[in-house]
Amino acid sequence: MKIKYLPHTADIRMFIEGETLQKLFKAGVKGMANILQENICDHTHKFNSKTRIKTCSLDYTNLLIDFLSDVLTQTYTNKTIYCKINILSLEKHKIVADVFGIETHDFDEEIKAVTYHEAEVKKNKNNLWETYIIFDI
Repeated sequence: MKIKYLPHTADIRMFIEGETLQKLFKAGVKGMANILQENICDHTHKFNSKTRIKTCSLDYTNLLIDFLSDVLTQTYTNKTIYCKINILSLEKHKIVADVFGIETHDFDEEIKAVTYHEAEVKKNKNNLWETYIIFDI
């Protein structure tokens, strides 16, 4: 699983890669969490919050963006940064996952939205799943 942050005008651009679709979704959640509070997922192994999220969409690209948007909504609703996910089912049009996080009132960065711009979930030449995600901040 790979997460890389790239420069982008007035936004945050993130490249993620994973051996499986599940790992790609996990990288997306962890990468977004570490934007909200720097390295929070790298230092935390105990979580005090759990939420189940069910998301439906048109295809894998839209599903990833919509799922991250649902996680972001739960972040602000529950004042919790979600670092870990347990995917219960993942199909082309639907994901059901439990997300685990840390309750907090401290955010280093505010993410207004997860955008569809530049997002395209696909397999690369190394047979790994990848995409870019742009966060509106």
